This record gives sequence, C-alpha cells and structure tokens, in this order.
Amino acid sequence: MQQDAPGDSSQTRLERQPLVFDRVVVIGGGCYGSWYTQQLAKAIARNAVTVGEIVVVDRSPECRVGTALADHGYPGVPVRLAVEPWSEYLKTWLAADRAALQRDAMVPSPLMPHLCLDWLMDRARARWPDKTVQVEPLPAVPVLPWERAAPDGRHYVSFASWTCPVNCIEPAKCPATRGAREWSMPPFVQAYAAQHGKAINAACIFHCTHRVYGVGMIDAAAIIAADAIVASQSATEAVHVLVGTVSHCHGALGLMSVA
Repeated sequence: MQQDAPGDSSQTRLERQPLVFDRVVVIGGGCYGSWYTQQLAKAIARNAVTVGEIVVVDRSPECRVGTALADHGYPGVPVRLAVEPWSEYLKTWLAADRAALQRDAMVPSPLMPHLCLDWLMDRARARWPDKTVQVEPLPAVPVLPWERAAPDGRHYVSFASWTCPVNCIEPAKCPATRGAREWSMPPFVQAYAAQHGKAINAACIFHCTHRVYGVGMIDAAAIIAADAIVASQSATEAVHVLVGTVSHCHGALGLMSVA
C-alpha cells in the first residue's frame, strides 16, 4: 500500500526538489494542527513545498487555526478552515475523481480516531448494504515492546517502550536510544498479516511519512487504493482486512470484517 513519497526522508536535502501538492488536508485545528499548519507555512516561505491549498478540518470555527485566520494569520499562505467533523470531510474529499487526488495528502493528528479505517468501513457498508461490517479483535496479540487493545476491538502498537516527542521525525538514528532505528512498522504489519493468513485476507497499510519540516503525511492515492483492495475481495463470503495507519514506530490497527 505504501507509495514512495515525493521528497521522502531517505533523500538528502541537497537532492530534494520542492514538494508539490494540490491539497494538503490537516486533521484538527488545535494544538497539533496549528503547529503542522505553521510548519507548512514555513516550508512554503522557504520554497521547500508548494501547495494549492491547505485545508484544516475542525468542528470549531474558534480553534487555534480559525482564530489565527480571523486575525489575518498565515499571510500569503493558502490556508482555509473547513468547519465540519473529520469523518464528514473525508467522505466528501475522497469521493472526488481518483485522478484529482493524485497530488493530495492528509496530515493526521496523533490523537485522532482511526479515520482511514472508519472511511473504509463506511465505503464497505455502502457497497454491501446487506452485509455486516465491523471491527473484530486481532487473531493474536502483536509481539511488540508496547501494545494495547481498545474496547472497540482496535489495537494500538509501538516499537517504543518510552515516551517519544510528538514532533519526532523518526530519523535513522533514534533520539531516544541514541542507536540506529532498526525497526519499521509497515513491514512488521505485513509480516503479521502473512503469519495469520487464515484469519486475514488482505492488509491495507497507510504509512505516514515525514515529508517536510516535521510534517507527516499520508497520500490520498494510498487511501483510494485501499478501497479498491477491499472492493476486489469476494462479496459472497466473509472478508477480513487488516487496516493499519502507521509511522515507522507507532500504529493503529483494526481488523475489518465484512460478512
């Protein structure tokens, strides 16, 4: 599922060209979202990225980004606030023609729900209205330094047994251990899905990669591609798809069942 991101952190700054996006969707306009928006504004000012528009999604017009916009903040930066629930905005945004989303990306919040899983479940319910779409517990507890199962069946995982700074860009040298970062969540989740192939039909992994000035993003194209994977599964029998929204170090997992 992961696509090579333009300007991925594996490139050196000298090799990078300015990243180009039509739309960057920032989830939440509070503490995290306002910081991401500020960082994107700095990146634009320093020609590290060009963006057609930055859409910050928050239910409150008085969130930090909304207040900054009312005070004429972000001068010269194409920021607008979409005042609506996150899930509702995703329904509208991701319903666009696939070609129109090729240069769009989402900036998730560390504290957001598993929105990509929710969107896939809504799509599955619309596709198969007579079927039951739900989250089931994972077939086995992932063997990781930290993991927790939530009451709703979703599972949260991490390679870190310590508290990480929220703005860590997950460099090759871990700032906590001072050693090489020898782990990555996407291949771990793929291996987990393969190991439990009898209980998991497919895996959709959304890898949030750090693109510029500490801002991590998930390509809209990857989310649309995941929906195509779910749609390709047989509608005549039960389907179990492991959905993961992950960085290199942390992740949210959910086993979506369609039966």
